[in-house]
Amino acid sequence: MAPQPTVLVLGGVGFIGRNFVAYLVENGLAADIRVIDKALPQTAYLNKRFQATFEKVEFMQNDLSNTIPPEKFDKIFTRSDGSSFDYVINFAAETKFSQPPEVYKERIHTLSINCAKEAVKRNAKVFVQLSTGDIYESNGTPSNEESPTKPWNVLAEYKLQVDKELQEMPGLNLVILRPAVVYGIGAMGGLTPRLICGRVYQHLKEKMEFLWTADLKINTVHVEDVVHAVWHTANWYVSSDNPNPGSPVIFNVADKNDTTQEAVNTHIRSIFGIETGFKGSTFSNMAVMASNMKEVTDETNDMHLQPWADILKAHQIKASPLTPYLDQELLCNNALSLDGSKICVSTGFVYKHPLVTTESLRAIVTDFQEMGIWPRD
Repeated sequence: MAPQPTVLVLGGVGFIGRNFVAYLVENGLAADIRVIDKALPQTAYLNKRFQATFEKVEFMQNDLSNTIPPEKFDKIFTRSDGSSFDYVINFAAETKFSQPPEVYKERIHTLSINCAKEAVKRNAKVFVQLSTGDIYESNGTPSNEESPTKPWNVLAEYKLQVDKELQEMPGLNLVILRPAVVYGIGAMGGLTPRLICGRVYQHLKEKMEFLWTADLKINTVHVEDVVHAVWHTANWYVSSDNPNPGSPVIFNVADKNDTTQEAVNTHIRSIFGIETGFKGSTFSNMAVMASNMKEVTDETNDMHLQPWADILKAHQIKASPLTPYLDQELLCNNALSLDGSKICVSTGFVYKHPLVTTESLRAIVTDFQEMGIWPRD
């Protein structure tokens, strides 16, 4: 039996990273795990499960987006016995929308390129780069890995630039994963702001209506499937099953739900007992034309932020990282539609959460309630 790999997890405290670390620890999959992140686990709103797993791994605080002296990079990538890590998994990146381009250049492009170069220098067996499904042209039809690219936000522009440069980097054993909207335990973005809006409209006793139409695609994938995909493809890449060892590979990661706005609203209605609907294309286009998307975004968020603050205050929650704020990029009429089947056909991967369920979304809320950052009803 082959020895277990050693794993360096970059950006391991974030939403997907913490789930990946828990997956490795709870299943005893790695011989050694080191987590690098600029955020401390103690301040990152980890639930009890994630807190327990981080006690069993080596953690080093470092901001990989800054200019790092060679000796510090050497310390990050060198194990205590002087050897290098077998697998390097890169979750580190700026994930907030509406940031200045220079932020994305530093925290996505520069960060990823520098870490990949170090992986090449260390002869890492595989470097897994988490990209995004937002890089594809938004035309409503499912995008596969060969589909035209046309990033519809600045964050995705820099992700795509990194994807292209990494594929051209000599000596890099590369897997690129492009997930749809990732949801699950610990998610503060993705579908979670919509869940918070559902709670706001339950409080207001009003109908919740989003812009655009019911059939707008917002394809999804559960975080457990994302972390399984990371580990599965890393192992596949270094195995004899890989027909092209040493060549870069790209896989979309998206469930079979073909999730739409209405599909999500169906679950929100079930959880919060509210009425939901959509403004429709005509109204939405007129609203955008009458002002601009920033003003529409500000008006939309103004309707949600104060009621949410009132709910938290009424339940004596003094601080919560959760917000119903919807970024401008998420309110635009952009369809996220991905074909996530190639990873199954090529590597034998199996999605454990092929469909979004009411229970899986309710679990997000329950976890936050247990942490004391979502009001208990």
